[in-house]
This record gives sequence, C-alpha cells and structure tokens, in this order.
Amino acid sequence: MAKPVVAIVGRPNVGKSTMFNRLVGRSAAIVSRMAGTTRDRNTSETEWGEHLFILVDTGGLEIFPEDDMWRQVRAQIETAIEDADVIIMMVDVRDGVTPDDVDVAQLLRPVDQPIILAA
Repeated sequence: MAKPVVAIVGRPNVGKSTMFNRLVGRSAAIVSRMAGTTRDRNTSETEWGEHLFILVDTGGLEIFPEDDMWRQVRAQIETAIEDADVIIMMVDVRDGVTPDDVDVAQLLRPVDQPIILAA
C-alpha cells in the first residue's frame, strides 16, 4: 500500500518549512525570514506515532502571482494539493487571519481532501 501524502500549504512566511523540519525530525528545508525561500516542493518520508507518510513542504502561495517565478511556485503548490491525501493549511496566529489567509482558504474550499488548519 502506498504511503499517504500530506501537503503543507499557506501564504508566504507562516512557518511551513519550520513545521516540515519539526515533523521530519531534521533540517531538511531551508528556513528564512525572506519570503520566497521555498520555491520547489520538498518531500520527506516521516512518521507520526506508528503512521508512516510522505510530507510535502511548499512555497508560499501567492493568489495572483505577478512574475514567472511566482507562477512556477504556484504550479508546484497546485501539484502538491492534487497529489495530497491530506492538506495542512498553515497560518501564523501572531498575524491573525490575513486577507492572504482567506484567499488560500478560498482556493482550498473545492478540494475533496481533508484539510487541517495548523497555527
């Protein structure tokens, strides 16, 4: 049986890569205060309790990307969402719910996979 895929998505700089590193137990993803550090999907097999799964870290989701780089990042995120069995939507509680968080939530509304909100 294939391992389930869990994708972490959210706006830029909400802690997706930090959460990814915590869950995989090592510094597998670069963490920076600079938006746009993660551009491609990062994947790692990991486990929670006795459950093995593949975790996917994604770049920050820009709803209306203005340049080619952000369009490519968005395409990577959309692929991660399509391939995922479960989606973790990450937000930063220190910022409250931002308009960008609402945009990400609206993008995720039509998906069939379960969505977990992490803050």
